[in-house]
Amino acid sequence: MKKIIWFSITFLLAANVLSAKVKSEFVEYKQGDTILEGFVAYPEEVKKAPGIVLVHDWMGLGENTKARAEQLAELGYVAFAADIYGKGVRPKSMEEASKLAGSFREGDRKLLRARGQAALDALKSQPGVDQKSLAILGYCFGGTAALELARSGAPLKGTISFHGGLSTPKADDAKNIKGKVLALHGADDPFVKPDEVSAFQEEMRSAGVDWQFVSYGGAVHSFTIKEAGNDNSKGAAYNEKADKRSWLELKNFLKEIFPSK
Repeated sequence: MKKIIWFSITFLLAANVLSAKVKSEFVEYKQGDTILEGFVAYPEEVKKAPGIVLVHDWMGLGENTKARAEQLAELGYVAFAADIYGKGVRPKSMEEASKLAGSFREGDRKLLRARGQAALDALKSQPGVDQKSLAILGYCFGGTAALELARSGAPLKGTISFHGGLSTPKADDAKNIKGKVLALHGADDPFVKPDEVSAFQEEMRSAGVDWQFVSYGGAVHSFTIKEAGNDNSKGAAYNEKADKRSWLELKNFLKEIFPSK
């Protein structure tokens, strides 16, 4: 019994030490007249580190995106989870999320880029961020937002899309992309169809972008999001293997674009 109690105490102390290495807080910022509320996570003891913007899926900035920001902070990065919709604007259903995300994705791509830029500016204002070492990543709707910011010519070392929408109304804008691109895709994703994948690859190729496209067999849309359930027939479902493999792919990509990290 004493050994079990001692193990429990040791485990709890170790957990507290780990959590103490990362700090996080909500950050209010603006795009135009719109107030936004992001979430920043950063390593407590690092004085200067690469900065990464994370963009949420269509449900808005929630626990999943915040957890990913903290994971990146544990790796030594300053991670800023963006708020594309606005402070307090959070869909309460998939139908509401579809309508809200669609207003940016199918409607105002210019505003989508502006919200992404506002998040990048907010990241750059955080203490300890290396201004010359910046990246953006996004999930689903956030993948689309990340790619759009890259197409705007933002000074990014890298852009990463997790099961994101790949299409754009201005494919020629890919020539503005400054850094490398990594697209992580579910091979059986019914929402991002083969012709969209082909168009994206041709867009990258024609613009001379340094790009990678990784496709995971057996994975559909939202494969990194546990809340999506595990029923592939719904088109969106969590896939543990694809989640773990794509996270390893991300870590390798970050080491490549931030070699001094």
